[in-house]
Order: sequence, then structure tokens, then C-alpha cells
Amino acid sequence: MPHYNVVGALVMREGKVLAARRGTSKFEYVAHKYEFVGGKVEPGETEEEALVRELREELCVSARVLRHFRTVDYVYPDFSVHLSVYSAEFLSEFHLTEHEELRWIPVAQLDPSEWAPADAPIVDALRRGEPI
Repeated sequence: MPHYNVVGALVMREGKVLAARRGTSKFEYVAHKYEFVGGKVEPGETEEEALVRELREELCVSARVLRHFRTVDYVYPDFSVHLSVYSAEFLSEFHLTEHEELRWIPVAQLDPSEWAPADAPIVDALRRGEPI
């Protein structure tokens, strides 16, 4: 079973979390679910470098990684991930390129069932008010 080291960006503004809705996928369990923008860590990259690169590729944004928030290990039916989520801030404007939707969701309205399963524990932590 393939295993991937992936990173995600927790970006907040005015008490809202940036959520990126995935499009169609060959894996139905992640299709049309929200996720934290990010992607795979490539060989030779640090997690922080990968996150800055992924944000540039997926949102055409300049960003700065602030600090590590949480890590989740999750086994899907077809692959597993080691997901490290970092709080980050945008240093420029951004726009949608890969996802079907970007939305700012108030923390109180986050619903883990609407997120990819690996991301859901991060959403739970945010809802519990864990410090970022």
C-alpha cells in the first residue's frame, strides 16, 4: 500500500478557516470533501518548503509557514498518509486553480464529516479550541 508524507496549511482570517473542496477523485472517500491546501513532500524538501511550494502551485500565493499545529497518521483503503498541518499566512492575493471551491468557514461551523477523513481530526482540534 502506498504511503505519502503530506502537508496542509491552516490559514485563518477573522475566526474563519480556509477550506478547499476537492473535485472528482478516483477515491470516492475523498471526492468533494474539504481539505487543508497542501500536498506531498518531495524528496529533499522539508515539510515547510513543501508547504510553501504547494501553496504557490495550488493557489498562486506567496505564503509563510508560522508553526506546526498537529500531525495525523491515517490509513485509507488504498493508501496511507502522514499529514502535518502548519498554521500559515498569505503574503499575497490568491486564487483558485485546482480545487472546485475555496471557502472561509467559521470555526463554530466546521463539520468534520465534510472534510477528508485524514483532515477531520484537525477540524476536531479546532472546534475544541486547541491553541494554534
